[in-house]
Amino acid sequence: MKRKIVIIGGVAGGATAAARLRRLNEEDEIVIFEKGEYISFANCGLPYHIGGTIQERDNLLLETVGGMAKKFNIGIKNFSEVVKINRAEKTITVKHVLTGATTEESYDKLIISTGARPIKPAIAGIEEAENVFTLRNIPDMDKIKAYINEHQVKRATVIGGGFIGLEMMENLWELGIQVSLVEMSDQVMAPIDFEMAQSVHAHIDMHNVNLILNDGVKAFEDKGSKVRLNSGKVLNTDMTILSIGVTPENELATAAGLKTGVRGAIVVNDQLQTSDPDIFAVGDVIEVTDFVNGKPTVVPLAWPANRQGRLVADHLNGMDVRYKGTMGTSVAKVFELTVAAAGNNEKTLNGSGTDYKVVHIHPNSHAGYYPGASPLDIKLLFGLDGKILGVQAVGMEGVEKRVDVIATAMKLGATVYDLPDLELAYAPPYSSAKDPANIAGYVASNILEGKIDTFQWHEVDGLIAKGAFLLDVREEFELATGALGNAYTIPLAQIRERMSELPKDKTIHVFCQVGHRGYNAARILMQNGFSVKNLDGGYKTYKQAKTTLTYEEDVPEAAVHVEPVHAKPAAQPASNTIQVDACGLQCPGPILKVKENIDKMVDGQELIIEASDFGFLADIAAWTKNTGNTLLSKEIDGKIVRAHVAKGKAGAVKSATPAGFNEAALAAQAAQAPILQETKDGATMVVFSGDLDKALASFIIANGAAAYGKQVTMFFTFWGLNVIKRPEKVSVAKRGMERMFDIMLPSHAGKLPISKMNMSGVGSKMIQAVMKQKNVDSLPAMIAQAQKMGVKMVACTMSMDIMGIKEEEIIEGVDFGGVAAYIGDTMDANLNLFI
Repeated sequence: MKRKIVIIGGVAGGATAAARLRRLNEEDEIVIFEKGEYISFANCGLPYHIGGTIQERDNLLLETVGGMAKKFNIGIKNFSEVVKINRAEKTITVKHVLTGATTEESYDKLIISTGARPIKPAIAGIEEAENVFTLRNIPDMDKIKAYINEHQVKRATVIGGGFIGLEMMENLWELGIQVSLVEMSDQVMAPIDFEMAQSVHAHIDMHNVNLILNDGVKAFEDKGSKVRLNSGKVLNTDMTILSIGVTPENELATAAGLKTGVRGAIVVNDQLQTSDPDIFAVGDVIEVTDFVNGKPTVVPLAWPANRQGRLVADHLNGMDVRYKGTMGTSVAKVFELTVAAAGNNEKTLNGSGTDYKVVHIHPNSHAGYYPGASPLDIKLLFGLDGKILGVQAVGMEGVEKRVDVIATAMKLGATVYDLPDLELAYAPPYSSAKDPANIAGYVASNILEGKIDTFQWHEVDGLIAKGAFLLDVREEFELATGALGNAYTIPLAQIRERMSELPKDKTIHVFCQVGHRGYNAARILMQNGFSVKNLDGGYKTYKQAKTTLTYEEDVPEAAVHVEPVHAKPAAQPASNTIQVDACGLQCPGPILKVKENIDKMVDGQELIIEASDFGFLADIAAWTKNTGNTLLSKEIDGKIVRAHVAKGKAGAVKSATPAGFNEAALAAQAAQAPILQETKDGATMVVFSGDLDKALASFIIANGAAAYGKQVTMFFTFWGLNVIKRPEKVSVAKRGMERMFDIMLPSHAGKLPISKMNMSGVGSKMIQAVMKQKNVDSLPAMIAQAQKMGVKMVACTMSMDIMGIKEEEIIEGVDFGGVAAYIGDTMDANLNLFI
């Protein structure tokens, strides 16, 4: 039997329902009432047209009124506002927006898809303000775009750090407008937790956006040209965008007596049916069930609205379908970052009284040896039974892929034990053989299986205050990036030999940079009777959570803003500026490139270096500070990072920080970099071992120290002499024991064994093959690099005499001397190693 199905609202859920209804049934009469001019437009793309990324306005119009009406044979009445639902009569009252006339329209089934409107609170002065806007639809977008052009807007304030607020912030920045973003809570992006949001805060700060947290708007003054905050600060602004959230547009439903719930949203069952069996509702106007915790909530996102539109059409055509709830899977672009989440965050889980565990991991976006890999920050939340409760991720690439994978696993009922079994597409440009989603499952499973106990970043300060025993298992050269309290330091490789130094009557809180080595150390110690906890996510997660913004706390009323900047800044090299490409090099390769070039430059000369290792930005900030050079700027540009460095102090620098990037933020990050307090600038080491792995460690440390400006001396003795032998065969006369040593000892650095699992040389070949695959320099290349950087190498003449090694067999550039020569250099050293 033919029915008349009326839909109130022609965007997202309403348009989807109409199209699906027609595909399933050619007989029914389908009518859409839309109070605006447009139907089925891409409201998620509105900020990007304002910023110019989407240049053609018409690209946002997914369907026109005439086109959709003809294509689907449905009635579409735009400029028609439904003002009343008459449930008893099964009619609606429609007001024609252009004429004001009203008419009655009957229905057999009614679908409400009125969506949600931006919240516009009753702030003092808001009605008199002429430059305050919200963004919901095409006309709103047109007004904002026209106002910017007509008033030559140079300063803008965005109120609210949600999806729309962040997108408007970025797109106004793209137009060269100086932006302030005000958020009442302590973070932007509510779906993610604080420590994850801190990466976003730092990134926003770097782009010279005046990010103000824990503050709200008290009043608009001077017709909106001033925004007074609760803290007393006053922001001078040419326009303000209100994006503090949305509220369900529920007036029709409330007046009709339909049941409403959370935040006034319409209550529906799992078939999208309201308290009236002939009225259905979809989209941002309805209350949904949280897929994770089963509680009612409101989730105003595009996917749920479109899915609900399809399902209500299916149900009205006799199909037994159910809406299973919403996880809130979402993603946003924040300048070069991608931020994504699904499921519950810690705030929601704590609010619902759910017991849960957390893991943080920091894998690469794809295989590290393939150029362009960048780090991901991933947080996985899970129940004590292994149920996946939520996932969050921040990074440059591959973020949404991992969140989508884990969100899919959640929807299908998988647990953390199932994540390692996911067989995901792999090739070096796209992923790793163990995908980050697999790794998250491995780490979570280890916790639930009792293989490791962890502590969280927010517990660290309290533990330090209580005098807890902290064990740092990072290498010596990593300590310059920061430390935790008075942590005891034993590098991972030395744990087994030095565990007698550790207490068995205290819990050992172990940590490394990202958590992996800490886990390995914990496993060793646990199996030797120690009580151990590993810092989840390592020092990186803690340091990230402690990020400090650079905006001033007490800003004079007339000096809040700086002059407008231009979007997409890039350093413009002068004719004598050196440009260096370090893409594809792993740490410390990019720093070594900087050191090589700085040594050849004159004071005031500048260098621009690009790298694909995103950790280089932190390294270059510390390096320039410790070596007396100046970091002019650093930026992220797609899949590369770029640093602009001047030789010498800032006074010798002629060019300024490129427009658009926060000089204060750069200075603050440099100020937070560790300072080498010692006045001695030397580093010495005795290289006693002839093992390949230990020789590699020696030269990694030597090259790193040289890059930091230290005068490095390496003293090669006994088996270590094999490291500096010439690769080519040298004809020298040897007899007796000298001849025996010559036969038994490795002929040069390329023939060295490894200290563990050498397996008659197979192990050595394996590690050299992996080094080549991972784009790590070979030992001969490291030796050449050390000589190039001025590392002093001394061969012990006494050891050479004992072992029958002649001067002709040693590579060029090596000095010959005794222990006195080495001891003399140690007097000026603050770093002495025996390897």
